[in-house]
Amino acid sequence: MNTSPAKWPSRTLWRWFQLPFAVRVFALYFVFVGMSGYFMLSLVVEEVKPGVRQSTEEVLFDTAQVLADLVAPAFAKETPEPLAAELQQLLASYGQHQTEATIWGISKGSTPHRIYLTDRKGIVVYDSTGTAVGKDYSRWNDVYLTLRGQYGARSSKANPEDENSSVMHVAAPIRQHNEIVGVLTIAKPNQMMQPFIDRTQAYLTVRGLALMALGLVIGALLAWRLQRGLNRLELYAEQLSSGERVDAPKFRVFFEFGKLAAALDRMRHTLAGRAYAEQYVQTLTHELKSPLTAIQAAAELLQQQLPDADRQRFAGNILQQSSRLHQIIERLLQLSALEQQQHLRAPSQVSLPQICQQALNARTGRIDQQQWQLQFDAQPLSIEGDAILLEQALGHMLDNALDFAPKAAIVALKVHKASESIVISLCNQGPQIPDYALPRLTERFYSLARPGKSGKSTGLGLNFVDEVMKLHHGKLSIENTELSGEPAVLVSLELPIR
Repeated sequence: MNTSPAKWPSRTLWRWFQLPFAVRVFALYFVFVGMSGYFMLSLVVEEVKPGVRQSTEEVLFDTAQVLADLVAPAFAKETPEPLAAELQQLLASYGQHQTEATIWGISKGSTPHRIYLTDRKGIVVYDSTGTAVGKDYSRWNDVYLTLRGQYGARSSKANPEDENSSVMHVAAPIRQHNEIVGVLTIAKPNQMMQPFIDRTQAYLTVRGLALMALGLVIGALLAWRLQRGLNRLELYAEQLSSGERVDAPKFRVFFEFGKLAAALDRMRHTLAGRAYAEQYVQTLTHELKSPLTAIQAAAELLQQQLPDADRQRFAGNILQQSSRLHQIIERLLQLSALEQQQHLRAPSQVSLPQICQQALNARTGRIDQQQWQLQFDAQPLSIEGDAILLEQALGHMLDNALDFAPKAAIVALKVHKASESIVISLCNQGPQIPDYALPRLTERFYSLARPGKSGKSTGLGLNFVDEVMKLHHGKLSIENTELSGEPAVLVSLELPIR
């Protein structure tokens, strides 16, 4: 059994909804504007022809009435008298004059009119063309209706085989003492009005099509702006999902999109706050458990009778673990405040050589103790950023190097300009990082054992550096390398040039 006809509508509907939103909106708008414009334009254009003919008919009626009053004296008797020669010449020459006039851009020459008079029986007593005198016109609508006190008019073809040969006949009654004693009819070819009809129809068609085109352009622009707004909202949602720190997009026209973006931002803050608190509780509990266990064990041992050397050793353990707890809490507070920032609060021009020198000066004692062979090369470069955060990030990098670099190691701190960024790099001789640990170094609380030390660090330093880079739209990268032929580790901060 063939079911394809039944599936076709649903399949077509599915494909329709797969089209971009702007295309669907514009397609519906195009159909609506196109159909509405077509029907309205057709209606208006079709109304031009009868409108022009009605106006012409009114003018002919007024003219016929004036001429009927002019010839009324000749119909004073029962049998109409012949018209005076002057009057016959006037009626015969009516509309036959050669003119050179331009009316609304259309040249007008002679306007042939035909005028005929009938008596009260409908018999033609005068014809400006001289072809119908004596004929019975009582059955023609113009004469028949007028003799009965009604408005009489008709349109007849001069040539039955020619559709364009129709002639408009408009009649007016000839009265004597309020009695209709005859009829005067003026006939004018409809073809004389066709240039005005064609011109008006062409004018309306061109303007109507231009208006429809303008409407479609406006519709396309509206659909584009709607699609652009949706794309910005979609990008913002994706950035939020990936953890990027971006401000909610602003909308000047479609402020409803702005409200939706603000709602997304509030939802992100709410969800992030809950997830952040839950994650911190879990990680903090895990990290505090080890030093607290060590402190508890040492305290229990100190309650026993021990030699002075053991008591000193256990008391030192308590002091060491307490110091570690203090560092964890302090750095967690710093990191918590940093992670709540979505953007730099008060960015300013920061001299990179200056903050590098300040970070080095703060660690002069440890650097001298390690007997580093320091190589400091900084180009005079600056960026828009937060000087305090950048100096703290450099401090954490130097602290890591001091923990891992052996005595008398070569350490190179360099500030230079790359193709599209400014790079602060710190390269120190020392043990390289295991491959399994490289992708995890910026994880919170992840730390490697320090050479010559029993414990680990808080595991928050490089995580802090990574957060600072995100705020500055930069990038932290760590890789193994060589320096002067010895194994080394290179840590780089890439800051965008703005």
